[in-house]
Parts: sequence; structure tokens; C-alpha cells
Amino acid sequence: MSTGSKQPKRPARRAGRLLAIALGAGGALALSVPAVAPAAPAGSGADGLAALSNAVERSGVDGISWHVDSAAKRVVVTTDSTVSAGEVATIKRAAGSDAGAIRFERTPGVLRPLVSAGDAIYGSRYRCSLGFNVVQGSTYYFLTAGHCGKSEKNWYTSASRTTLIGPTVGSSFPGNDYALVRYSNLSLSHPGGFSVADAYVGERVTRDGSTTGVHSGSVTGLNATVRYQGGGTVSGLIRTNVCAEPGDSGGPLYDGTRALGLTSGGSGDCRTGGTTYFQPVREAVNVYGVNVY
Repeated sequence: MSTGSKQPKRPARRAGRLLAIALGAGGALALSVPAVAPAAPAGSGADGLAALSNAVERSGVDGISWHVDSAAKRVVVTTDSTVSAGEVATIKRAAGSDAGAIRFERTPGVLRPLVSAGDAIYGSRYRCSLGFNVVQGSTYYFLTAGHCGKSEKNWYTSASRTTLIGPTVGSSFPGNDYALVRYSNLSLSHPGGFSVADAYVGERVTRDGSTTGVHSGSVTGLNATVRYQGGGTVSGLIRTNVCAEPGDSGGPLYDGTRALGLTSGGSGDCRTGGTTYFQPVREAVNVYGVNVY
């Protein structure tokens, strides 16, 4: 999908996949430093932690993510650079007497969907990264980020928008972050080589995107919820320490041939590192009734 302009060299992509970019308007990821937390309250069992997670959501503070760390009996709340001390206090007030079971972490940059204009799959206003090719019967599609599909009706192979790939036929954002695009141009290839799998904490993973290419890291949390700055709340996400930048949204997260996730958003960049969140692939294929191949 060349635009004819000279592009900088990027890390080699895994062969046999069609990849592209996603919508993004902010920085990518950044490493966070956990704060020292007090001893867990006595009522910090599974039900108590679930209730505490709900309290964090009710706080209404933007620019945060949170997930339950069952082993540590904590709810881990990550705040981006826009979250003030007053807003942290708001979260604690929402948690009430259970605030001691929250572990706060800070991440540089701004948590937001990684939307950008550039080189990859192109809509009328945005470019995004193609995640995984999927099939239903004899009809071929690909998955990308929901915030991409929600914003664009049709996708093209270049910025000139002369070669149509196909239309967005389904999208879900916020709440989830996945979309389905049909290959209506039968001249385009759509190779595979993956099968759906579930991520696990500590798993070594790789993601690919049209802005920053290939980067690797580890899964640091599951079932995370993110309230993006100006971009809505998404739940059930895979949390990682892999970097990403604007335009990488929708790209694939994988472990070998294991298809794990679609790039949703994050904070930081690939010079200093960051935290990136991914929509699990399994949920998307189940909703749309398609198969990764």
C-alpha cells in the first residue's frame, strides 16, 4: 500500500498478514511507577474488589484506567498526566472506606485512542491499522479498532483513495473497541496464519502498527477498563507495557500464531515506553460470527 513517498525503514513485519493503521490523536505509552500501598482492608475479597472497581468507574474522572489485581487484593488505578491531585481525591472519596485497597500508578502522556492521519488503510479522514483477517463462509473481512470503524464508512489502500478495500459493516465503541470491514475488492489478497487465543498475565507479546511497526513487551493485566480523555470508556481490555503511537490503533497483538488483541489506545511513545490497551479478539469474532484463519 505505497503512497509513492519515501518512507523510513521500520522493523520487519511478520510475513503473511495484511496490516494497516488506526485513528489516533495523542501519545502512545509510558512506564508507570507503582506507589507504595497500605495493607489491604479486610473486606478486599472478590466481591469487595468488584464493588471497589465499580466505585472507581462512578468517580467520573477521565484519563484513568483500572483493573483488579486479585493476587495483591487491590484495584490498580493508573492516572495519566492530566489527572490532578483533586481528581485522585475524588476517586478516593468514591471508594469511601475501601480506598485503602486502591494502588495508584502514574503514567506520562494522555490516555486516548491512538488516532492519526498517515499511511495504511485510509478512510475519508483517518488512517488505521488492520488487525486480523477473518472469514465467514466464503466472505472475507478484517478486524480493526471500533473507534476507527465508527468514524469511517469505507476504507482504501492509500491516501489517494483510488483503490477501495471495502465498507465498515459493524463497529462497537465506546464500551468495546472493535469493528468489522468487508473485502468488497476481490482483487486484494487477505492471507492468514493465526488462531484465536486468550492472553495471560506475563505473556510475551508483539504488536504491529503502521506508525511504529513491530514492538514487543508483556501482558501486565487483564479485564482493564480505560476512560480515555474525550474518547469514551472501554472495558475488558488487555493491559501491556508495549509502546504504541498515534496511527497504531486497530493493529494486531499476537504471540506467535496466537491472535490476542486489537490496539485500542494508551499513553507515552516508543522512545520512552508506555502502556497500551488492547481489545481481545475473541469477543469480536464471537459477536460477528467470523473466524480468524
